[in-house]
Amino acid sequence: MIVSDDAGIRRILQQHNVIAMVGLSPKPERPSHGVARYLLANGYTVIPVNPGQREILGQPCYARLADIPVTVDMVDVFRNSADVPPVAAEAIAIGAKSLWLQLGVIHPEAAGQAAAAGLDVVMDRCPKIEHTRLFHHSR
Repeated sequence: MIVSDDAGIRRILQQHNVIAMVGLSPKPERPSHGVARYLLANGYTVIPVNPGQREILGQPCYARLADIPVTVDMVDVFRNSADVPPVAAEAIAIGAKSLWLQLGVIHPEAAGQAAAAGLDVVMDRCPKIEHTRLFHHSR
């Protein structure tokens, strides 16, 4: 289902701990790098998916979602919106629980296909921003 309410986002962030990050950059100045560092520091397993890399942030990197040897809870997409449909199809094929499209990544058709296949879908949001807002705002 398409998830946009705080309760649904909180549930996803609490239950989906193994995150495959598609388009994770090895460059520290890139937003994806900062988000991955934050998620790792907050107890998540982050699996980089970037065909040009072997390792990012000390984590083994995979060329495609299908190459990941463990169960993936969330597929977090740091790619252009036009690149989302094949990633959504791969997320469905590997049995991911959720498809998370980063800020500015919007593809209603692919989101609808993933939701119809039973995945929770979050679109145009950042898990780092949402995690900070939902879990650290009262500190």
